Amino acid sequence: MNYSEAYEFAQTYGLLYLVALFIGALVYALWPGNRRRFKEAAEIPLRED
Repeated sequence: MNYSEAYEFAQTYGLLYLVALFIGALVYALWPGNRRRFKEAAEIPLRED
């Protein structure tokens, strides 16, 4: 594998990898089961200890 083949591979499959990673993060963030966890984390700065 020379430089141009590696470059082409990285451009093609690197983009697909990052898109899949983004979709996975989006699904995780919007999953209904995580709502309570994120709500609790969002309220941490407002707590008075």
